[in-house]
Amino acid sequence: MKNRVQLIGHVGNDPEVKTFEGGKVANLSIATHEYFTNKKGEKVEETHWHKIVAFGKSAEIIEKFVVKGKEIAIEGKLSSKSYDDKEGNKRYITEVVVSDLMLLGKPN
Repeated sequence: MKNRVQLIGHVGNDPEVKTFEGGKVANLSIATHEYFTNKKGEKVEETHWHKIVAFGKSAEIIEKFVVKGKEIAIEGKLSSKSYDDKEGNKRYITEVVVSDLMLLGKPN
């Protein structure tokens, strides 16, 4: 088995891109939607938010072409990390590290 994730969704915020000595890093979130019928027979839509991080060429493409609302497809791997917040509580973050990116929908 591989650590592999594929998502298609809409960007929830304008990407935050930073430049470092080794290149660029882009952070953004995308929303995916799931539809199902509940026990009452009602159609229900669930939205899931995913933290996305991209490096290098993918970050450069995101900086140039991706804005809030844009539909994108990404492939990558899950990465988890933890940190201590201001109150000393342990917090956990899971994000998708992009290995491949495809711009969907109409051009901006």
